[in-house]
Amino acid sequence: MSDKHTAVAEQFDDPEQEYHAATLGMWIFLGTEILFFGVLFAGYAVSRFNYPEAFAEASRHTDVILGTISTGVLLTSGLTMALAVRSAKLGRDKAIIGFLVLTILLAIAFLFIEGTEYYQAYGEQLIPAFNFMYEGAHEKPVELFFFLYFLMTGMHAVHVTIGILIMAAIAIMAGRRRFTSYYYTPVELTGLYWAFVDIVWIFLYPLFYLVART
Repeated sequence: MSDKHTAVAEQFDDPEQEYHAATLGMWIFLGTEILFFGVLFAGYAVSRFNYPEAFAEASRHTDVILGTISTGVLLTSGLTMALAVRSAKLGRDKAIIGFLVLTILLAIAFLFIEGTEYYQAYGEQLIPAFNFMYEGAHEKPVELFFFLYFLMTGMHAVHVTIGILIMAAIAIMAGRRRFTSYYYTPVELTGLYWAFVDIVWIFLYPLFYLVART
């Protein structure tokens, strides 16, 4: 991944050294993110083990159709992101920009669908510590389910938003011809981050939408 015409940060000798250092840094960052979400998943697992019927009951109040659509949208964005990385490897700046814009639009669509679900939950008075009101034998466990739902999907939405901002910056860099077929490290690392965002959602989707449907 070296080329004498490729500009690299002054602390690195060549693009290859920068690539390895940046990749290592990204994997360390993703490792900390895995630990963060791991704690949340562990908390969910313990809660569901203690209140299986309540969690199944609460899951029926989620919109599985919207959840499935948003899953499809996000996974499609993973494909367009992968195509952006491939375009970077081939040195095609316009293709990089095009696929990044598609990925951003799909990510925005995902957030819009998730916002629609939040609005529905607000209308049904299912937001813990704000307007929660549930009549049933499992009121507190159901509230716990929705607390975890909003916490975990909300944190995921934050990561999606960060990804959108990063992709926008990368698209601007591509428009300024900052990448070549020899140097595309920022694009590849953005693709790695976005793959992590996709994977987290793949776990969240069945935990919240399919509990009562399995």
